[in-house]
Amino acid sequence: MTATASGTAVGAELALEMYGRMTLIRLFEEQANELYRSAKMPGLTHLYIGEEGVAVGVCSALRRDDWITSTHRGHGHCLAKGAEPGRMFAELLGKEAGYCRGKGGSMHIADHENGNLGANAIVGGSAGIATGAAFSAKRRGADQVAVCFFGEGALGQGLLYEVMNMASLWSLPVIYVCENNLYNEYTHYLEVTAGDILARPRAFGLETREVDGQDVRAVYAATAELVERARAGAGPSFLLANTYRYHGHHVGDVDRSYYRTKEEEQLWRDERDPLALLGSWLEEQRHATGEELRRIEEEARSEIERGLAFALDAPFPDASQVTEDVYV
Repeated sequence: MTATASGTAVGAELALEMYGRMTLIRLFEEQANELYRSAKMPGLTHLYIGEEGVAVGVCSALRRDDWITSTHRGHGHCLAKGAEPGRMFAELLGKEAGYCRGKGGSMHIADHENGNLGANAIVGGSAGIATGAAFSAKRRGADQVAVCFFGEGALGQGLLYEVMNMASLWSLPVIYVCENNLYNEYTHYLEVTAGDILARPRAFGLETREVDGQDVRAVYAATAELVERARAGAGPSFLLANTYRYHGHHVGDVDRSYYRTKEEEQLWRDERDPLALLGSWLEEQRHATGEELRRIEEEARSEIERGLAFALDAPFPDASQVTEDVYV
């Protein structure tokens, strides 16, 4: 076993599980991209390719009954928390077999059985949901933990600061995970985010950590420490995970030269890809051979293919259901 910087050890079994889960997410997103380009999927979708280390590192430190809330770029979070690719694809395609019976689509998937309280198309919109879940756990005397994923663009949303204030005052078991992928849609975060990111949660008394989001082992180690702290009643925390998305803001966003260079993208792909980093470590530590890693990839690819076939064959909801689950 190899200890990460925080002292939490990541063994071969867990590392291989995380490699498999990151591979599944990568292949799922590549297939989602193909569904969009082949006009089989309605609407837009926002891919998580390049950021897999954050979702998998965080969710690997959680129990099934812990909660997460997600973002408009939420497929990776859903899959990392245990969602099935088939039902995920079905939701993207608007099929009744989807997690929200085909009514939520890419940006509104929820999977309550696995503790996913839902993705959210509103920037920072799920911060209150996660904080409310943490409040529920404390009131019930449970030791569940809630994790709120959000992008650095949410640092301009007042809701985030309101809930961090309440979470600190009430010592709630919630972890705010900021996925800083550098760009608020098409604008570099330094152009719109003043000061030090971590100065914000520290102002409310939250425990803070900063981690390389491309290193899934480091993300896991930092999260495990914060989860243990939350279960012990020590209150909320804030994890800043520095990461990068290889695709544009959404699928179909092909030309990104007006806000970032191809050289920048290629540098992150070549030197900071989370799958390649973990794969190299596994081979260096002799936890896996290249052949074993390729076998893991093939198993994930087969799971994706089965899930896609299930979703393509699944029926659409009946038109009579259009007003169900609508509340006014």
